[in-house]
Amino acid sequence: MSATIAGTAIAATLAICALAFGFWAMLLVALFMAVGAVVGRSIDGRLDLRGVLDALRGKRTSS
Repeated sequence: MSATIAGTAIAATLAICALAFGFWAMLLVALFMAVGAVVGRSIDGRLDLRGVLDALRGKRTSS
């Protein structure tokens, strides 16, 4: 699936959710989608959660 198709699907899902349930429900769906993406990438091995947490805590720099 290309990034364009994925972006369109995500936008359509959020738009339908916003129209059907309101703004706060849309934000909740967006949060769940983001958490699902992070979990999926970590399971696939394409995301190092320990590195992300270290960067958020300021223990590691990007350089």
